[in-house]
Amino acid sequence: MRPQALRGFRDYLPEEMLAKDRMLDAVRSVFESYGYPPVATPALEYAELLLGKYGEEGEMLLYRFLDNGERDVAMRYDLTVPLARLIASHGSLIMPFRRYQIAPVWRAEKPAKGRFREFVQCDVDLVGVNDASADAEMLLIGQDVLRALDVEKYRLRVNHRGILRAMTRILGIADGAEEGAFLRLLDKLEKIGEEKFRGALAKDFPQIDAAGTERLLAIVSSGGAPAETLASLEVLLGSDPDGALAIERLRQTMERVSAGGRLDTIVIDPSIARGLSYYTGIIYETFLEALPEYGSVMSGGRYDGLVGMFAGRDLPAVGISLGVDRLLSALLEIGSFESLSTPAEVLVVQFSEQGSADAFRLAAQFREAGVATVIYPEAAKLKKQFQNAHNLGIPFTAVVGESEASRGTLQLKHMASGEQVEVDVAAAVARIRRAGRGTE
Repeated sequence: MRPQALRGFRDYLPEEMLAKDRMLDAVRSVFESYGYPPVATPALEYAELLLGKYGEEGEMLLYRFLDNGERDVAMRYDLTVPLARLIASHGSLIMPFRRYQIAPVWRAEKPAKGRFREFVQCDVDLVGVNDASADAEMLLIGQDVLRALDVEKYRLRVNHRGILRAMTRILGIADGAEEGAFLRLLDKLEKIGEEKFRGALAKDFPQIDAAGTERLLAIVSSGGAPAETLASLEVLLGSDPDGALAIERLRQTMERVSAGGRLDTIVIDPSIARGLSYYTGIIYETFLEALPEYGSVMSGGRYDGLVGMFAGRDLPAVGISLGVDRLLSALLEIGSFESLSTPAEVLVVQFSEQGSADAFRLAAQFREAGVATVIYPEAAKLKKQFQNAHNLGIPFTAVVGESEASRGTLQLKHMASGEQVEVDVAAAVARIRRAGRGTE
């Protein structure tokens, strides 16, 4: 058998895993800066818990099987439905309830660029509040996450289910399966282009006449700043009660985002539909300007009815989710995320058996000072050990010989510049800290 990973699954080598861990640390830091604590849920849930939550297309992507006890189980598709189950299982939780979770999910979808069958999601959710302030907080968290990852050029595209409901009513689209088919087509508008969209619309929805098609395209193409787009939508959809409420809710949300973050990254986009059937209010997707072909790297929305399905009481909720693997893949492609082969900042050389104790003593002193340190694992020629540090991208090497040990010093070499100085441990630590992983 050829040794290979399953299609859609992947190994992470040290360079990628170190980058991924640094990304997760940054995301976790942002979540906790907003006062969100972590939770964990199982990888497996009863299949019936997940069925009926993701729409027909989503359910086809579940990894579902009978376990050894003949139980019908499925691997989690997202972190949102498990959160709803968790809240229903633990009735003593204080509301409003905040949480974040960073964990893998599994979807049996067709692999593509940046799209995997196993990937890590970073979710943050606020349960128990139906207010524009909660909606705005999710957008602000999303902006701060991308800022923490040095992602500047992106578009956070925002819509509202009320706008979609108003649109379908005006066009004469029936509730249920027909509405679902229309929204799936609408969600593909940018990908397939206006010409193919018109053709598919005429074929699948003959009740939409030419005037209706033009009105629809006017609605979904109303661009500009959020305030301008909302003003245009008010003219086009404001006569519908759901449309009017949705437009006002988005206006309130944008006011809060403007006060606490940035509006220049946000676009009100009436074509965003989000395929998951549990969304009820605001919805959003995030696309990198440099690599739009990767699809949405961060998305979410309001899902007021989902938790109540399990809890037996009305519990509104809103959340946002970052797809770490897809975003990491994109950032590594455009070279905006540093790739490291090792976390070590210094390699301590062993050039003789007699000097091993001094080398281990020095490594311990470096680690006590907070410097990530690796010891070359055997006595070998200096050239070989220096080459190993170079190959791994370790910025410094440290040598302590018999004479240095007697003086309480070491030879510290900066690999990039070749500069070598004799210093004590405290001075060596200061130089390493000052240089970081770059050049002095």
